[in-house]
Amino acid sequence: MCPPNCLHRICEHATRRGLLKAGFTLGLGAAAGAAGSLARPAAARAATAGPVTFSEVTDMTHTLYEGFPTFSGDKWFEMEHPVTWAKDRVNLNRWTLMEHTGTHLDAPIHFSEDGLTADLIPVTDLLCPLAVIDIRQKAADDPDAYLTPEDIAAWEARNGEIPEGACVVMNSGWAAHLRAPRFAGRDGNGQNHTPGFHEDAAAMLIESRSVKGIGVDTLSLDRGLAGDFPVHYAWLGSGRWGAECLAALDTVPEAGAWLFVGGPKVEGASGGPSRIVAFH
Repeated sequence: MCPPNCLHRICEHATRRGLLKAGFTLGLGAAAGAAGSLARPAAARAATAGPVTFSEVTDMTHTLYEGFPTFSGDKWFEMEHPVTWAKDRVNLNRWTLMEHTGTHLDAPIHFSEDGLTADLIPVTDLLCPLAVIDIRQKAADDPDAYLTPEDIAAWEARNGEIPEGACVVMNSGWAAHLRAPRFAGRDGNGQNHTPGFHEDAAAMLIESRSVKGIGVDTLSLDRGLAGDFPVHYAWLGSGRWGAECLAALDTVPEAGAWLFVGGPKVEGASGGPSRIVAFH
């Protein structure tokens, strides 16, 4: 346990040295290239070796609360207060939740018979370059919009090929709808109208790019109407991970940032609520 005021003193010391003002430098490229479940060519490792400098840290995590939206409308998170300050001079809460609620990680086992569980994903696979693909305009016009191979090609035309080992994230603008019915997009027939990855886009990233993860600002990697979850089965079944319900995508650049997924290290977990941050 950190002694009283130790974090405050560390921050004061960092500020005096100019670190918080000038930015930080970490050996992210070296760390990400040192290990991981996806093999990386020597040329790609050399291209990302060395320190990465950043000055901003963006929390891409929604606060989890009772009533956080779900596809079905069921309550997937509850908090009880069996131990309270007034009664016990201690605060201690009990959580009851489904793994895939709030901003969370999808481990490969979630949609495969024998994929990695959340605790077995190498931590080096959870630190990676971030590519943000903006489909906000077409999602505003059509809640059933897809992120397509053409969207990936347009991103690469501006920024170059998606970096080795990256996480490719869809920014549909959906985070802004969190407290509104539009976030789950459930209609009177029980169907959900939310954007997601097209299965051809997932196939492109699996077959012709060395990508570790994909992420979305919606409840599902798949479009809401894709009731058979083709992207989940293909993507997670290939041994890669996903991240859902991301926040603050409007505040990070489309290229050049790094992502860290603080996934749960729970034995046998198929995923779980995560603290996800971007460095840029």
